[in-house]
Amino acid sequence: MMRYLPGVVTLALDQEECVGCTRCTQVCPHGVFEMADKRAVFVDRDACMECGACAKNCPTDAITVDSGVGCALAMIIGALRGTEPTCECRGGTCD
Repeated sequence: MMRYLPGVVTLALDQEECVGCTRCTQVCPHGVFEMADKRAVFVDRDACMECGACAKNCPTDAITVDSGVGCALAMIIGALRGTEPTCECRGGTCD
């Protein structure tokens, strides 16, 4: 699995709003979530690629993510173009 920069993902989870439907664990392509005590928890938040599938499928809006922004997108575009990733988080260069 491709790893992104630690601590920069926009993913947030409000566990108080989670109803334990398990949809986030089903739709996340990187296995960011698991269930614990009938609520979603992060397994590896930094593995999030900010696709937004979890937030779009959460019936209570307990999950938020700014999909299509941040370093995950910069990493993907850089990989596709064969260039260094660039974004707005640290003066234009993800390092």
